[in-house]
Formats: sequence, structure tokens, C-alpha cells
Amino acid sequence: MVNLPPFALDHWLSAHDFATPPIAYNLASSTGPRWSVGEIAALGDAPLDLTDTVLSYAPPQGSAPLRRAIAAFHGADPDHVVATTGASEALSILFCLAAEPAANIVVPDPGYPAYEAVAQAWGLATRAYRLERADGFTQRVEAILAEVDAGTRLVILNTPHNPTGSVMPRGEIETLAAALAARGVPLLVDEVYHPLYFGAPQPSAAGIPNVIVTSDLSKALSLPGLRTGWLIDADAERRARIIDARSYFTISASPLLERLAAHALTHASAILDRLEAVAGVNIALLDELMAGSRGKLAWVRPQGGTTAFPWLADGRDSRSFCQTLASAGVLLAPGDCFGHPAHMRLGFAQQTDGFDFAVGRIADALAAL
Repeated sequence: MVNLPPFALDHWLSAHDFATPPIAYNLASSTGPRWSVGEIAALGDAPLDLTDTVLSYAPPQGSAPLRRAIAAFHGADPDHVVATTGASEALSILFCLAAEPAANIVVPDPGYPAYEAVAQAWGLATRAYRLERADGFTQRVEAILAEVDAGTRLVILNTPHNPTGSVMPRGEIETLAAALAARGVPLLVDEVYHPLYFGAPQPSAAGIPNVIVTSDLSKALSLPGLRTGWLIDADAERRARIIDARSYFTISASPLLERLAAHALTHASAILDRLEAVAGVNIALLDELMAGSRGKLAWVRPQGGTTAFPWLADGRDSRSFCQTLASAGVLLAPGDCFGHPAHMRLGFAQQTDGFDFAVGRIADALAAL
């Protein structure tokens, strides 16, 4: 019997964001500003008409228009793209294909909690490389390679990183991928927050030898309700196995969702413009919050993505602080959901209105500590 641990992060989010009434200011979310179906369909010169969509199956690898749109977004070959039901299915497929006795994968710590839980459900051990806050949560090639051993079948790099916002430059990704290739280990680059960067923009890792890229519409593209993700893999043999696995897991996506997804990707610049505008204004407000916290709250300013991972400077567990804020209508995610109790995840890209008010409530709660 597979024993999946309780998904503490989703339990916390669901208890508040889906409550009646829902939380007023959701700063725990890791997505961008919300869009309606009508707003997405209206993008471009020719609004999307979905009324002629046949509700049959889609190809297991995804429709050709969707794969072309994904490829254009990453600067990749459409033949290398496999659509999935969110990035979560992409991860599960890769873990399934990597599973064998005594095998392990290497994951970041802190990191997205599902990496470890789902890998272990497939029978894979996990080895973690630590992102140290004293080092700016930098993801270092040597620290990652130090965790690779004879049983390693996959290494995961998440850049921009959830929850810290750190970014590994492309040149270092190339160095890491080449070093892993010499050991026969593929590098999975999770790019769900690409291309939101607060410094120099960075191209996708798609096309780097020995790299598999996974991403989705949920995070930087702000459309989690479309449940559309993908893998980009130049290895034709492994890609065929991925498509077979997708056929077994979910058969295909909905043609309706795939048409919406392809349309959204075709007009990704409009979606990203809105994301960058909201994130830019809100991260400036966080700068002010941190500067005015009188040393009670510390952080490493994110280099990319939609989340930060601040911590209470006195080292106390943040859960009670997050509970106090939730009672005041402001939702943060306590750090124990990521195995780091003094921290909290703070999302700054979904809340288009009232972020300044929410930050004020955080400042008031800090003053009362």
C-alpha cells in the first residue's frame, strides 16, 4: 500500500481560499493574477470561438497547435513537446519511468513538497541539496553534484525557484547538465515560473543537451484552471515512453482546454505583461515592508518567479503568526509546509487589488510580536 503523506501546503491553502467566505487577501498563492475564460478568449484580433469544438479525445502527446504554441514559448522543436495534465502529471510520469530498486532522485531543499512525496510513492528514494539562506538560496552546481550517487536516476532543478525565487543562470545549467550527462543522469529543469525575472532575462533551458524541461500554464502564465502542462525532451526513445505513460495515466487532455491553452500561449505576451505589472508593483511594497520591519522579518529578495520565502528573524515557528494573519484576512503559507518552520511563503503576483492593505496588516502583526 502506498502511503502518501498529508499534503500540508494544499490543506492550508484549501482551508482558507475555498472557505465561505474565502480569504480576503491571498498572499499564499504561487500563481499570477486571475483571468476569466472570456478574457482569454478575447485576446488577439480574432476572439476565440469554442462552439465548434468536438468533445472527443485529443492526441496523447497533445494537439499539434498546442505543441507548436508550447514550442514557440520555449524556443524548442514542436516534435520534442508532450502535453500533460498540469506539470504534476509530467513529474509523475518521469518518476514512474525512473523507478527501479535502489534508485533515487535529487531534489532541492526547500522545494515544492510534491517532488519528494510523489517520488517516494513511486518507490524512489530522495536525496536533497540544500539552498542556504546565508548564500542567498543560490542553487550551486557543486552542491547538486555532491548528492548524485550510483543510484541517481534524475536530478531536479527548479528555476526560478519555488518558494525562494532564486535563479540559476543558463551557463551554470549547461555546466550541470554536462556533468550529469557524463554520469548518465538526466537533468529535469522545472520552469513553471519562466520567464518572470527581476534581473536580466534568461532563455528557457529547452535545447540544452541532457535537459528535460517541464512547465505549465499555472504559474507564470496564471491559468491554473486549464490544467495544462508539458514536457520538452529531445530524447526520442524516452519521449515515446513518456507518451505511452501519458496514454495509460490520463489518455489525453480535453480538446476544449487544449484550444484555450493554445490560444493563451499564442498571446502569452499579454498575459505576461499583466503579470509583470502586478509583480513589479507588489514586490516594491514588499521592499518597503522588509525595510520597515525593524529587523523582525528577513528575506532574500527573489530574482524571479512569484514567491518569496521570508523568515522571522528570532527563529520562532511562523505558523501562529500565519494563523493570526489569516484571522485578519491575509493568507501566507507557513514554512512548516516546506520543512522550514521559521519561514513563510509569500506570493506577490496574484493579488491585483489591496496588496498594499494586506502588507499593512502584516506590518501591524509584526509590530505586535
